[in-house]
Amino acid sequence: SRVECVSLSVEFTPEVLLRLEGLELHGQLVLGQSIRYWMTVARFVIDLLTDQRFIPTMYQSKGEDFRASWQPWLHDDAARAKVGALIMSMPPSVRAIFDKADHEPWAILDEALRTMTNIAVRRVLQSEQYIEAIEDRDPTNDAHVSWLSGLLDRNDTVPQSDGAGSLLLRDVRGWVGRLDDRGQDLPFHLSLQLEEPAESVTLEELKPIDSRIKWIVSMHLQSPDDPDLRIEAANLWDLRAGGLLPGGIGAEKAQEVLLTELGRASRIYDKIENALNETTPNHLELSTAEAYEFLTDYKPLLEESGFEVIVPDWWKDPSAQIGARLFIDAPELNMQPRTAEEAADASNMVGLQSLVNYQWQIAIGDQPLSMDEFHALAAQNTPLVRLRGRWVEIRPDQIEKALKFIESQPDGEMPLLQAIRLAHGAAGKNIGLHVSGFDATGWVNDLLGASQDEKRMPQLDQPKGFLGELRPYQQSGLSWLAFLDRFGLGACLADDMGLGKTIQMIALLLYERESAFDPDAIGPTLLVVPTSLVGNWQREIERFAPSLRVHINHGPDRPLDDLFHEAVRTNDVVITTYGLVSRDRETLSHINWHRVALDEAQYIKNPPTKQTRTIRALKTTRRIALTGTPVENRLAELWSIMEFLNPGYLGTVHEFRQQFAVPIERHRDPIQAERLRGLIQPFVLRRLKTDRNVIDDLPDCLETKEYATLTSEQATMYERSVKEMLGSIEQAEGIHRRGAVLATLVKLKQICNHPILGVPAKGGKKVNAETLAEDISEMGELSARSGKCRRLKVMLDEVLASDGKALIFTQFRRMGHLLTTMIQRELGCEAMFLHGGTPIIKRQQMIDRFNEPEPGHEVPIFVLSLKAGGIGLNLTAANHVFHFDRWWNPAVENQATDRAFRIGQTRTVHVHKFVCTGTLEERIDQMIEQKTKLAENIIGAGEQWLTELGTQQLRDILTLRTSAVEGDA
Repeated sequence: SRVECVSLSVEFTPEVLLRLEGLELHGQLVLGQSIRYWMTVARFVIDLLTDQRFIPTMYQSKGEDFRASWQPWLHDDAARAKVGALIMSMPPSVRAIFDKADHEPWAILDEALRTMTNIAVRRVLQSEQYIEAIEDRDPTNDAHVSWLSGLLDRNDTVPQSDGAGSLLLRDVRGWVGRLDDRGQDLPFHLSLQLEEPAESVTLEELKPIDSRIKWIVSMHLQSPDDPDLRIEAANLWDLRAGGLLPGGIGAEKAQEVLLTELGRASRIYDKIENALNETTPNHLELSTAEAYEFLTDYKPLLEESGFEVIVPDWWKDPSAQIGARLFIDAPELNMQPRTAEEAADASNMVGLQSLVNYQWQIAIGDQPLSMDEFHALAAQNTPLVRLRGRWVEIRPDQIEKALKFIESQPDGEMPLLQAIRLAHGAAGKNIGLHVSGFDATGWVNDLLGASQDEKRMPQLDQPKGFLGELRPYQQSGLSWLAFLDRFGLGACLADDMGLGKTIQMIALLLYERESAFDPDAIGPTLLVVPTSLVGNWQREIERFAPSLRVHINHGPDRPLDDLFHEAVRTNDVVITTYGLVSRDRETLSHINWHRVALDEAQYIKNPPTKQTRTIRALKTTRRIALTGTPVENRLAELWSIMEFLNPGYLGTVHEFRQQFAVPIERHRDPIQAERLRGLIQPFVLRRLKTDRNVIDDLPDCLETKEYATLTSEQATMYERSVKEMLGSIEQAEGIHRRGAVLATLVKLKQICNHPILGVPAKGGKKVNAETLAEDISEMGELSARSGKCRRLKVMLDEVLASDGKALIFTQFRRMGHLLTTMIQRELGCEAMFLHGGTPIIKRQQMIDRFNEPEPGHEVPIFVLSLKAGGIGLNLTAANHVFHFDRWWNPAVENQATDRAFRIGQTRTVHVHKFVCTGTLEERIDQMIEQKTKLAENIIGAGEQWLTELGTQQLRDILTLRTSAVEGDA
């Protein structure tokens, strides 16, 4: 059968694909696997071009004319790994092309990479300045001009005289071959380290750089296998003949390798030839101009050829370059706590929409310069200047851009929101210079530094009506919430789980009423919480602030319309659930709420949902989000929370995706990550339990991996399922493929848990304790059929013997019932199971019984479903936490762990994460461990990334290893 396709011009293919990359799709419209694949390839090409990883080349095929071309340079480990991943993940629809050649995946990808790179480079270089450089020279008399004309012109033919083309082709191939000569068989590689001079000047004493200043390039041998084995060339020549280096390499051999490597490097950097004229070459001396040339021109070429080049940290650091910095001038404000009547007057608020005076300044990093200072720097006429204790790069083009920008930017006024976004490069406005942030005076300085410096905000006393004692960091949290409330700004209290976000919020509600002349003048706060936490909030308010009047708007008998308005008028806090917000939208939207607060605010992480849109549309001037995990899977979740708190602050979701989400999540861009962190920092307060400066009386939390094997029954089911499911995955595309992958992962995880989960319940009945009892009534020991259950049984025996208590988390309700049955049968111990279907009243009874049992009614083991029991519960009676099956999302697992590891815990908490060796569990666990963290608490790791893996990668992950099965099976 034929499939209709869209034909794109090769010249514009990358741009079209990258436009699709940022397209937000809704409803039934999805991008096919082939489009997603080519989007990834196009992004890879753009990354290569951005890093200038391309070279000119020349070819001749089947007796045709000689042709010039630009090709990607893929001769490094990272690029090769990326190409390998693209080949393995190529969808069948990409390979299903009609061509006279039998195209293999590698051939299709190679052709696409070469074609896109060649077209893109030519488009940039086909400008008058390059064409003019060769238009007056005859290409038939100069082979290099001939090659250049083929590289720059739209016509890629290389003009030639008789025999010249073949000679030029040979020379080009030799040059490319030398670039690819990486000395891979040598026991050491050459390492060059640029060491800067120490001379420093102040702006007041700027003078031309002394030509006698020397930069040193020291030479070393570096072991490719041992990063710590690095030998300075100066020391190498001092070794006696016959001596041995670490690793057993002889001194003469090492010296020979050094000379070989220097010879190879001299073909790229000719100044090394001067060192080879010495009997014991060990360093080069460079002038400042030569050092700059080494950094800009030769460092990339040397690195491409396999040499290590170490340069000072400031090189290519934006803070060591000319940029622009915004200065915001705001008046001082009286920051003393206001009465509630003053606070209730929105017209008195200052905030993100307030107009502020601003001016742009030229800066080096975060150090603004006066125009006199800047002109003094420009007069140096050298690209590197030592300034205020460090070297900075001063390029002529930067000087020109900076002058033009400052001259075109008169002082003025703008809303604070716009100023902050400009200062962090988030306004979508490219000014041609690095923007290094801003300086501020007055209330703006106090506001934006409050989350990092407690001295910038007034510290509040604990409310008199608060029954209990706030810890110092909780008192600071209360002060911070009230401080941002003073400005009418939304605040995200993102304290680590277990640090008491709930009581800090309760203290704020109490404080604002105690500080008011007429507490009744303050409207109610709408508190939106997960259904499972309604009772918890009610009890915590009764415990710590019984003077607050609370209305629970939940259940089928909840008041509506006029009755609801009356309940709102006579209460301080109205508690509802996320599930009811959309259902009660008409009722809730007619109230002008004093505040809307969200507990477990990650519930609004999906921006397009009706629930999220309804919450954002509620009428209020104050917003608070409470969450221990502002980001679980994607940065879009952070955008959604910030859009609720301070609408428009991070731009539209499309702008946010283009400026931050794609660069950070996909390309691990540290600059954009830092900019995003700077943007959200004033509105997010994050403290960690592990920080002893925050809390110093929590015990340790020890995490271990518990490895189990499969029984032969599990192994047989596992292999059969993998074979069946890989067949279905290979035939699927798009959303159907992702669904098939997730179904495979779930099925295999269930088999790793217990073979009974690999088959449906009898008669397709709903899973509960009764139906499970029917399935297992005739079985013997349940643990005998599962390696994990055997391991868990042994460990629980030890917990019980030491008078400990344990939480066991599982994703599957059926597994929860099976575990409680196994524990009661085989350990003679009662166990409870809490899941999503547990009624709220019974849920609290179970929690109370676990934490504070009546004598003779102790239940030492509590099984919980991960979603129902992973948030909002205080279960500090437990000192062991078992993750029986893994969620493969560290944020979610940490939430569950923190049911026990939180304030009130007095014993060391032992966390056990179960992994079946030789299965997908072990390999996915390894992949997560190897993932690089770009910015703590900004990027998460969910499970959806697994659905994007290629079929071959999935096959490698899912295939059962011999180590998976028990040795005595």
